[in-house]
Amino acid sequence: MHFASIVARFRPWLMASLVILLSTLIGPRVEAATFQPLEIVTKSGVHVFSVEMATTDDEKQTGLMYRKELPDGKGMLFDFSPEQEVSMWMKNTYVSLDMIFIRADGRILRIAEATEPLSTKIIPSRGLAKGVLEVVAGTAQKYGIQPGDRVAHPLFNGR
Repeated sequence: MHFASIVARFRPWLMASLVILLSTLIGPRVEAATFQPLEIVTKSGVHVFSVEMATTDDEKQTGLMYRKELPDGKGMLFDFSPEQEVSMWMKNTYVSLDMIFIRADGRILRIAEATEPLSTKIIPSRGLAKGVLEVVAGTAQKYGIQPGDRVAHPLFNGR
């Protein structure tokens, strides 16, 4: 047998093995599919972030798990439509986060600052929220983001 015919004969097996090997090395999917701009209007000005959207159940369950870093100015916006009580946690999340709970009208309800990595402690919204923005810990303090500030993004019905 020639080498080419051997390769052709085993190609399906080789391709399947390669896919399995790569999926094992890469690990679980850790990024949501789309990025969008999001603005937060504070007393100190307008701050623009590039956020990944977490809209599907899978994306919301995975969130920012397994990430080793989250750059300043980046984040993940969770869509919990319709507005509801929301609970988050930091299981399998290596980066400390600020969790910004946002009402349907785009006003910030609550900020849980510097959450504890890898914790299963429940972090509640403490009121009705339509979205949760996760950004690297220290962001709220750095930009002066406070409850009552307005978030501009198509998810919210800014009035």
